[in-house]
Amino acid sequence: MRDWAGRWPLVGRGVELEYFAAALEDQGCRGFVVGGAAGVGKSRLAEECLERAATAGFRVGRATASVAAGAVPLGAIAHLLPVGVDLTDPVAGFAAVARELASGSGRQWVLFVDDMHLLDAASAVLLRQLMDTGALLLIGTVRTGEPYGEAVAALRGGDSVYRVDLTVLSPEQVEVLLQAALGRPVARRTLHELSAASGGNVLYLRELVLGALAARNLAEDGEIWHLVEDRLPGTARLTEMIGARLAAADPAGRPVLELLALCEPLPLAYAEALAPPQVTAALEQAGLIRVTQDRRRTTVSLAHPLYGEVLRAGLPLLRRRGLLLDQAVRVQERGARRRGDLLHIATWRLAATGTADPALLTQAAVLARHAHDLPRTVALLEALPEKHRTTATELRLGEALFELGRWHQAEETLAGADALAADEEERLAVALVRTTNLLWSNAPVAEALAVNDAARERISTPADRRKLTINEGFLRIVGGRPAEGLALLEDLETDVGAAPDVNAWLRGAWMKPAALALVGRTAEAITWARRAHDAHRRVEERALASHPAFQRIPLVLALTEAGVPAAEVCRVGEPAYAELTAAGSRVRIWLAVLLGRTHWLAGHPATARRWWAEAATVSRGIDHAMALRPVLGGLAACAAVLGDLDAAEATLAEHHALPPVEPGLLSAGEELLREAWLLAARGQLARARSVLTAAAASARRTGHVTGEALLLTDVARLGGAEEAGDRLAVLAGVCDGTLAAARAQLASALGADDPELLLGAADACEAVGADLLAAAAPTAAAAAWRRADRSRRAVAAAQRAAALRERCEGARTPLLATARATARLTSREQEIALLAAAGSASKDIADALALSVRTVDNHLQHAYAKLGVTTRHELAIALWVVEQRVAE
Repeated sequence: MRDWAGRWPLVGRGVELEYFAAALEDQGCRGFVVGGAAGVGKSRLAEECLERAATAGFRVGRATASVAAGAVPLGAIAHLLPVGVDLTDPVAGFAAVARELASGSGRQWVLFVDDMHLLDAASAVLLRQLMDTGALLLIGTVRTGEPYGEAVAALRGGDSVYRVDLTVLSPEQVEVLLQAALGRPVARRTLHELSAASGGNVLYLRELVLGALAARNLAEDGEIWHLVEDRLPGTARLTEMIGARLAAADPAGRPVLELLALCEPLPLAYAEALAPPQVTAALEQAGLIRVTQDRRRTTVSLAHPLYGEVLRAGLPLLRRRGLLLDQAVRVQERGARRRGDLLHIATWRLAATGTADPALLTQAAVLARHAHDLPRTVALLEALPEKHRTTATELRLGEALFELGRWHQAEETLAGADALAADEEERLAVALVRTTNLLWSNAPVAEALAVNDAARERISTPADRRKLTINEGFLRIVGGRPAEGLALLEDLETDVGAAPDVNAWLRGAWMKPAALALVGRTAEAITWARRAHDAHRRVEERALASHPAFQRIPLVLALTEAGVPAAEVCRVGEPAYAELTAAGSRVRIWLAVLLGRTHWLAGHPATARRWWAEAATVSRGIDHAMALRPVLGGLAACAAVLGDLDAAEATLAEHHALPPVEPGLLSAGEELLREAWLLAARGQLARARSVLTAAAASARRTGHVTGEALLLTDVARLGGAEEAGDRLAVLAGVCDGTLAAARAQLASALGADDPELLLGAADACEAVGADLLAAAAPTAAAAAWRRADRSRRAVAAAQRAAALRERCEGARTPLLATARATARLTSREQEIALLAAAGSASKDIADALALSVRTVDNHLQHAYAKLGVTTRHELAIALWVVEQRVAE
């Protein structure tokens, strides 16, 4: 079992370490002092510096100052002083210590003193004298805001002392640290929770992780770490540390801290009503509160999120109730004029008493919804008494539950809303949300369409019936029929302002660009996706769908299929994913699905695996099989391409255990990437091509033009270029993006085995950021040049292939792995050699390829002779194929 409580890696301190390296090289340097707030990692950095000094040949020592040791002269460093030195005479004693430190072998002494601000004066004076004479170089840590005397101040003063001040880690640095400490990536929502709760404080972050691990709330699924529930229990040590820090504050400021724990942020005037200004100033000076100025508004909040957690845990129930109700009264008495005041008042009253005025709850829920605070929206609306619930409130509640992935509760709520509906307009509004929820909850598409049809039968006005037609188009696209859905949305208004209903238009405008991208009309798709996003931003307060970032989902798909490089696509998709993650919206799954697909097409299997693992974690948490099926297919394919066959097998087993559901937005054929690439990794190329060909036919039947092109491209690079080339050329004529043309060009060049054409295909693939396809082309060209005894051209092509492979994150495809070794093998010899190297017996190969065992053995002997090997083990090494079994 891994020791998570051990020392964590040092992350995000590269600049400071470089500065320390310069200090060691500077003969005039006498000290290196690290400052910063408690828990930012001062001691960890100082320890790393001490270790680097020891590695460089310096003699090293360590001392830790404390309040107890500071009460005794020289108490903190007594163990470092030479035995027998008499310090009753300071002058003679100092000289003796300096002589002892200078004697002996090795370089200068480097001494690390932790919590240097707690040193007694005698220790500080002695250390400064030793520093000034060059007897030692001091590394010290000092906590920001802590008082210390003049002697200690002298240790960090002067030009000979290098000083650094550490700040908290950024979310990006937190991600790097967690992956280094835990050994696997961390889900984005988990990262968001840990980063927000810790505030980037390394010590707090570590204790939160240890607490979550101990509570078994932080788990890993073989690919990624994630929180089982959105809660962070922390540890007893963390609670004690923060409690001690809060207890040290002036008791007069305690009411301010407690109120902020429940109601932050607050205007400064409210804080000063509870405590004198000098007390509030002292709390700020102690680092317990943060005061910010925004134009004429001055607000106060706790300096760290965990302070509120500890304070709330220690508040008695009646004290909490009184603080909340008193603050609600204060805000009401001042007129509740600010935009968020009604939301705050409702939340405080609900937390204090379990109820609030129904009208207030309803108004507050609307505000919470527009603030993208889904959990609070649900809490406010669920608190409404039964008799005050209306179609509008139940509809809003059902939609929020849908976005949180609570499908069954959403369906019950929406069914209730439908029962309450008093007219056609209300029934229509419910039907639009209810059908979407059914689709996401793994119900058959036919069931959602039936609800839509039933609503249409109850609607008489043409305008409202058209909204249901738009909804049907939406459902058919999400249900895996892009051409059918697109036909129903062709007349969708190009301007939301001209649409009779904002929400119906946003629904259609969300899926129309996805369908356009899937049928190859990528330029239109990009235009529509951007139009929909901009429109959603403009009408956000009238939109039932809560977040404009939803509209980035089809844009990522469209940009990818248009041939926009992955880095540019991610500049659009990743910020949108962060927005949806912060809002807690589970609809973000599909953004993760498509970002994974973007990186797969770019030839970046490790990054694709990371995004698909993210999507799988979210999908499992809400039982969303429609997304989980293609995601598991992608994960298995990535693992196979990276040579991790055990992970590929495990993922494939999970996929097979899933219940059958509709294929969803993407072609069902793309799920079969999992089997095809696992077969390819085993060397069974003919079977892999057969799987992919059938998958491409499935995509063609459902109208997934770009999905069919993706699958046929894989057929081509697994040895089937001649059979896939003609259809890819047709698809390139149908699709308007540069990616489709590059795919067709590659297949044509591979089929012709023409090195000049292959190098041209490499240019085309590289231009669209398809790095793995681009690497395949010069690899094949190099093999062709070698067969033609054009060694100089072969070397140049191989060098280009090697440079392109560097971008592909360790991907290993049969073409890349075997092109050099099999340059003189026939296609049949290569196919049999790959199967043999993967561990298949001659009889199994013969059965798989419908050959005799003797024919298989003859081909193998020819391959052995051409490659200069004598055993299957040597053959595997020569071909770079990952073996499942060791076979001689």
